[in-house]
Amino acid sequence: MSKVAHYLQEHVLGQVITSAEARRYFSTDGGVFSVTPSLIMYPANENDVRKTARFTWQLAERGRVIPMTARGLGTDQAGAAIGSGIVMVFPAHMNKILELDGKSGLVSVQPGINYGRLQQTLHTHGRYLPPYPASFEFSTIGGAIANNAGGEKSLKYGQTRKYVRSLRVVLANGEVIQTGRLSKRDLSKKLGLATFEGEIYRALDKLYEEHQNVLAADQPNVTKNSAGYDIWDVRRKDGSIDLTPLFVGSQGTLGIVTQADLNTEVYNEQTTLMAASFDDIRIAEEVALELRALGDGPSALELVDQNLLEFIDRNNPNYLKEVVPTPFPKLMMLIEFDNSNDRQQRRMVKKAQKILEKFEIGYQTERQKDKQAELWRIRRSAAAVVAHNEGKLKALPIIEDGIVPPERFNDYLEGIYKLFEKHKLKAAIWGHAGDANLHMQPFLDLGEVGDRQKTFKLIEEYYQLVMSLGGSTSGEHSDGRLRGPYLEQLYGPETYAFFQQIKSIFDPHGTLNPGVKINVKLDDIKPLLRHEYSMDHLYDHLPQS
Repeated sequence: MSKVAHYLQEHVLGQVITSAEARRYFSTDGGVFSVTPSLIMYPANENDVRKTARFTWQLAERGRVIPMTARGLGTDQAGAAIGSGIVMVFPAHMNKILELDGKSGLVSVQPGINYGRLQQTLHTHGRYLPPYPASFEFSTIGGAIANNAGGEKSLKYGQTRKYVRSLRVVLANGEVIQTGRLSKRDLSKKLGLATFEGEIYRALDKLYEEHQNVLAADQPNVTKNSAGYDIWDVRRKDGSIDLTPLFVGSQGTLGIVTQADLNTEVYNEQTTLMAASFDDIRIAEEVALELRALGDGPSALELVDQNLLEFIDRNNPNYLKEVVPTPFPKLMMLIEFDNSNDRQQRRMVKKAQKILEKFEIGYQTERQKDKQAELWRIRRSAAAVVAHNEGKLKALPIIEDGIVPPERFNDYLEGIYKLFEKHKLKAAIWGHAGDANLHMQPFLDLGEVGDRQKTFKLIEEYYQLVMSLGGSTSGEHSDGRLRGPYLEQLYGPETYAFFQQIKSIFDPHGTLNPGVKINVKLDDIKPLLRHEYSMDHLYDHLPQS
């Protein structure tokens, strides 16, 4: 065991391990990159995190930088949950619900809690967290906060950032802060602090004052966005300031979250689900736009394409037997309504039916739970692609999570098909039709030099396509290592420089998850590409996307 590991084990309550086997296990996450850590730490409490951060800060002041990477259950697909220094694994100990107010729905949790377990507890109180990702059964709340995660319900309810009321965060030097909106008067008190927290507030106050032009610059015109830092809702016109939006989606690059206070919504189990079949993508776009325009409209508007349905039919023909008739349509949409007022819900369903009938679209409507579960299998079938392999060919999460303006949905989908055709790859696409936020995973063999080269060609061409349509490189999975190289092109040099200054203010010595999100170049990540891809650490659950 190294001197660093010995020192930490002496000073923290949690466990520190350096075995080659453990380091190999934590060298990968759900993405295609590999970085071997120096040691693994399972913090027992916030004090362990604080002591570790203080220790790495002191080393960095003397010129020795040891990075810290916070990790949940390793489902991140962009390489944000791996690092070369200390990997802090939160689910082992910091996995509890600390407080739950059944009346207001406010819940306080530790970052390592399983999202699905929290959701089950909330359900017993008639509440839930709507922005749950597809991986919620085997991912953590901390990971969802790190990525500003979203999912099928984000169409109506928004992303994780909307539900984070406040955070406890360990800063790079080990100080602990509580975030939340501060009035102008409270801000003035923070500005006077002789601490690192005070330094941060003073630096941010000056940065925002001097760069009003950056805040007024155009952002991608999309319905949800996890790319970069949310610098726009930190400081408001009334002079108030809140650091919470910065930390949500920052992937541990600005601080390490040790507690989150979350707002929740009333849970309505009685929903109506519709399944519609399309043979024309442009009409599918028009229908999606009209459904979006409905007041108090769909809570979910999901899609799968013909290629995905055919893939399932070839590899697991009984999975969708008697659920989707053949020949398969070009697209299928699942349209859900969850209005709490039953009368209003039925009214919205009738409006949706009229839209579909106007375009002569075939559909079915279900209110029974068992029938709805059958229809949801259509969307859940994407899991079969994620978990499938053909010999050494594996489905790789390298070109996914792009989002474009909803009115560019048809152009986006057609562009993806052309990209796959150009590279002689089979396309299977699924995602969030209402947000024009799509997912796809091409089958490649990372053991082959040609496929490794093709990987980066696909990455480059795909994100160029997304940006050319006025989109964002990440709708709900954030940047990590994979999409970090495209942030400057996405936002422009001035906004990107603002992001860099934010990073520098919070992390002057570069100890907080370096190589993720900011200051990442393609040449930095190319050597990190795995030679073999697997999701072995997720097979206790069926991987989903």
